[in-house]
Amino acid sequence: MTLPVRRAPTSTYRLQLGPEFTFGAAEAFVPRIAALGVSHLHLSPVLDAVPGSAHGYDVTDHSTVRAELGGEAGLRRLAATAGAHGLGLVLDIVPNHMAVPADTSRNRQLWEVLRDGPGSRYASWFDIDWAAGEGRLLLPVLGGPLAGELDRLTVADGALRYWDHRFPLRAGTERLPLPELLAAQHYRLCWWRLGRTELNYRRFFTVSELIGVRVEDPAVFDATHATVLRLVADGVVTGLRIDHPDGLADPGGYLARLREACGADVWIVAEKILGPDEHLPAAWPVAGTTGYDALRHVDAVFVDPEGHARLTDAYREFTGVAPEAGGVWAETVRAAGHRMIGHELAAEAARLARAAEAACRVDPALRGRDHAPWALHTALVELLVRLPVYRPYVTGGAPPAPGDTAMLTAAAEAAAGAFAVPEESAAVATVRDLALGRCEPTPPAVEFRVRFGQVSSALRAKAVEDTAGYRFAPLLSAAEVGCAPEAPALPPAAFHAHCARVRREWPLTGTVLSTHDTKRSGDARAALAALSEHPSVWAGLVSRLTAETARAGAPAPDPHLAWTAWQTAFALGTPDRERLTAAVLKAAREAALATTWTEPDADYERALERFVHAGPCGPPGRSLAEFARRLAPAIRANVLGAALLHLTMPGVPDVYRGSEGHYPALVDPDNRRPPVVVDAELNAEKLRLTTAALRLRRDHPDWFGPEAGHHPLTAEGPAAEHCLAFARATQAITAVTRLPHGLAEAGGWRDTHLPLPPGDWHDLLTGGHTTGKAPLARLFARAPVALLVRAPQDPGA
Repeated sequence: MTLPVRRAPTSTYRLQLGPEFTFGAAEAFVPRIAALGVSHLHLSPVLDAVPGSAHGYDVTDHSTVRAELGGEAGLRRLAATAGAHGLGLVLDIVPNHMAVPADTSRNRQLWEVLRDGPGSRYASWFDIDWAAGEGRLLLPVLGGPLAGELDRLTVADGALRYWDHRFPLRAGTERLPLPELLAAQHYRLCWWRLGRTELNYRRFFTVSELIGVRVEDPAVFDATHATVLRLVADGVVTGLRIDHPDGLADPGGYLARLREACGADVWIVAEKILGPDEHLPAAWPVAGTTGYDALRHVDAVFVDPEGHARLTDAYREFTGVAPEAGGVWAETVRAAGHRMIGHELAAEAARLARAAEAACRVDPALRGRDHAPWALHTALVELLVRLPVYRPYVTGGAPPAPGDTAMLTAAAEAAAGAFAVPEESAAVATVRDLALGRCEPTPPAVEFRVRFGQVSSALRAKAVEDTAGYRFAPLLSAAEVGCAPEAPALPPAAFHAHCARVRREWPLTGTVLSTHDTKRSGDARAALAALSEHPSVWAGLVSRLTAETARAGAPAPDPHLAWTAWQTAFALGTPDRERLTAAVLKAAREAALATTWTEPDADYERALERFVHAGPCGPPGRSLAEFARRLAPAIRANVLGAALLHLTMPGVPDVYRGSEGHYPALVDPDNRRPPVVVDAELNAEKLRLTTAALRLRRDHPDWFGPEAGHHPLTAEGPAAEHCLAFARATQAITAVTRLPHGLAEAGGWRDTHLPLPPGDWHDLLTGGHTTGKAPLARLFARAPVALLVRAPQDPGA
């Protein structure tokens, strides 16, 4: 069996596996993927998951490779085929959570905990607050209050059944009458709505079907990682992507244990979402992040800052949304945080508040501060909603980092203003000190410190990335994971500074433009970025088309929805009813302004569907398509420019399946569909660019690897700001066009030129040759981007 050698990737290609795309299907793709020039396949989770799962993050058994995908034999065959084509395998692993499947016997550890309670041999696997549930685990699975669901509960084959749900029975309770049987279990079945406030186990974000796993326990770590580590030891897997480490009790400690178990030569990246001014903890023993920080910096250079400001003004005028409901980013984030912590994450906030109260009771220094329970809860909430990043990293074994101390101190100072009585605001300082681990390390104080970071990350993800990201909608491409929606534009200097820092500190970090989690693919965002150069035209078009749709009998349910729908349609680039309606409906439910997942407004959602069908997918949509055709050259420049930056900047680029060509996709599940070609010419051009860049990285790893420099090149002349260029190892040069509409309005490149390092340079994309001070009008005559390679010098010259 041929297996890949252990080496860091030069690039990766992400495949989303599922019952309809198995190891066998992936194996058939290998020759084509290898021909692109990537060095590694990047696989979504492969361990046993809920039957039919399209993503695999709902793991049910860590000891087994998923049979629906082809089992371990299929995975090993895929690895062997990949190895024969020179490819390694990078595996996505999920340490934070497991599934709570309908048939709970599929999760053997959870089944035994439900059956045997706190005394189960697997009780230490899961974060369960048994005291809060009076010794029982709350399972919010019933469609209504228990009294109305009793007739649907039955006992059969030694288990309790409810529709497709199946639960174990505590020994000796099988023959009890149903009410007594239910009361005798180590779990409590209840109406699903109670989960928001009464849940007593840690979950993934707000998903009650995913229960948190305590991998900080060495025995749990060993059991949940044995299969993956065996595959690593056997050479089947050569790299790991770590899903959501911020949900763990001690992310840094987990990564250190994983690194020790894997060895130094396994490439590991962590799915860490960095804030605009946040850096990855330097002590983490990983190659870097999965790349959302790169996405932010690539996207930002294609957004016109002045145009975005005007677009935001037009958006506010058209929608009339209140500052906290999408009008002002900071206020929208704060309001979304309050809604999330008081609604979907109310149970998590209550558990943290109980830990704070308990810490104050047992610590004499805290007890003397005389905090009322309501004050501690208020202080906790006000502090959490003001954190500017996912979480602090405070462990019991070391003092908090200066950055975490400064962040929590600043948030606490702001949170104190929420109290009418200044003396009562002292509760904020207590919560801050508990979060920083400054108090006596009593069990409740330790629990608070650990859980504060876990709840903070869940709150940030749900309040900022989801709720606020769908409410604040001037430019939808800016509302992406890890981006800054209120200030999405950055100059080339900021891009170069990011690249310099990455090359210096994390040269093998991951970089991405499209993932299974992006709300819109890189190409969809590149199209939207073009709107920042046409704010007035866009605002007028949206007003006109919305009015036309209303006159046709399908008024928008509200202006915010109309603005979102038209931009979503523009990003997709094709009037596909099913895809567009699903994405706009998801956006409306996530925004939670008029309808939600848990309290859907049927009338509103019917109006939404009518509007999408009659507007973007109806006759007015033809005017939108005509506008898109006018912007096609700018969209082409943005799509190709973003792709080339991504593929040649410092780090290890990940190519999401289909995004090697033109790939306009929306939020999941749309981005899990097989790729659909919308623009055949742009698709072919991007495919040529991707292949050229990836093969160059593969053939010359020293030009792009850890030791390769990133050298900014500055254009000279009247249109210099419209060119972003850099050299890698003085052997390859990337040059792209930015803000092409402004360039054209100013008269084009004119006599602007790009001074090149000495040598003769060959453009891999167009076949052209240049040297010295390259006139940009000539360099970009056939394409808005260039990938130059220095011609070999004649040794006899």
